[in-house]
Amino acid sequence: MLIASLIFIVTLIFVIWQPRGLQIGTTAILGAITALIFQVVNFDDVLAVTNIVWDATLAFIGIIILSMVLDEIGFFEWAALKMAKFSNGNGMLMFIYSILLGAFVSALFANDGAALILTPILLAKMRILQLNMKTIVAFLLAGGFISDSASLPFVFSNLTNIVTANYFSIGFVEYFLNMIVPFIVSVVVSTLFLWLLLRKDIPKFVDITLLKEPKSVIKNMNLFYFSWIFLGVLLAGYFVGDAYNLPISIFALGGAIIFLIIATISKTVKPKHIIKEAPWQVVWFSIGLYIVVYGLKNAGLTDYLTIILKDLASRGDTIAILGTGFIAAFLSAIMNNMPTVMIMDIALIDIPNQALAYANIIGCNLGPKMTPFGSLATLLWLHVLAKKGVKISFWQYSKFGLIITPPVLFIVLLAV
Repeated sequence: MLIASLIFIVTLIFVIWQPRGLQIGTTAILGAITALIFQVVNFDDVLAVTNIVWDATLAFIGIIILSMVLDEIGFFEWAALKMAKFSNGNGMLMFIYSILLGAFVSALFANDGAALILTPILLAKMRILQLNMKTIVAFLLAGGFISDSASLPFVFSNLTNIVTANYFSIGFVEYFLNMIVPFIVSVVVSTLFLWLLLRKDIPKFVDITLLKEPKSVIKNMNLFYFSWIFLGVLLAGYFVGDAYNLPISIFALGGAIIFLIIATISKTVKPKHIIKEAPWQVVWFSIGLYIVVYGLKNAGLTDYLTIILKDLASRGDTIAILGTGFIAAFLSAIMNNMPTVMIMDIALIDIPNQALAYANIIGCNLGPKMTPFGSLATLLWLHVLAKKGVKISFWQYSKFGLIITPPVLFIVLLAV
């Protein structure tokens, strides 16, 4: 346990620190290799981890590629401008609409897609609107929070959703029906708490005349209109695929490739640019960190968790759901939600209560917002902001996350 813990801690430190430009994926793979060298894991464990995460990883690649193509078309910038125009210059409405836009993007394009693509667009628009830094940070904090708290309704909305749904053989439709209410509750409650916490930094009026017209940012209007139809057909495909028990990645990655080809034929995007700029480091991060954490599982961490979770399960559904959700949340905040969801899934497998699997997902999606390193989406979000000249300190973020996350998490877990 000591060696496994040290390897995990050092890996996580380097993931957060990123010395001399060492990227997160490279660091995670180095951690996995170290775990193999010290025999904390073996090659059978690597195969076991691959079996758990392959569908989620391929689906993630597909979602990101699709998001990048849509971004090239101008889809997300159009949406951000539309959101601003709908507010008619009302600061409060613009704040709420930006949260709802973040929830929409997170639900359909995953939390990482929202962090990577929507964040720089919103930041650029807020600078054009000449908002002060306090207001910009308030909008960004709200957008960063909703990207994870709204990543609940579909299996593909978060990597943690895919991993857990596959591990417990939860179908696409079954998952959606069980999580649509928690999703709605999460969006409503998150919006309310974000407004209460950040309202002092939101201006009463914003001069939206400084923004250009939404249609002006669309590079290919026919492809833009087609994209709405394509997204609708793709979403329907997920439901159809569920009836035949097909992997989620077939539609996520397959749909992305088809749309990339169509966009390439229309000469709207350059496929080499899309493939080159795709965040491949995230793939290596996912696989590498899962292998490192599997070493903790081999050292007995899941055995301890199973004892605690079984005790909670014996005390009734409400206590079991709340307890499981908060354990997953605090572990995610400390050791990142990617490895936490797998460790918790393994610990829950022998407990005959599927509601706890959903509680685990909610805890792993919302809990990491308590620290800057709790989720990959937050790490990406902070990295994007730093490149754009906006620095949010560890304590500034943690103070915000620790205030807002527990009450929102509590209410959403009750919705299960």
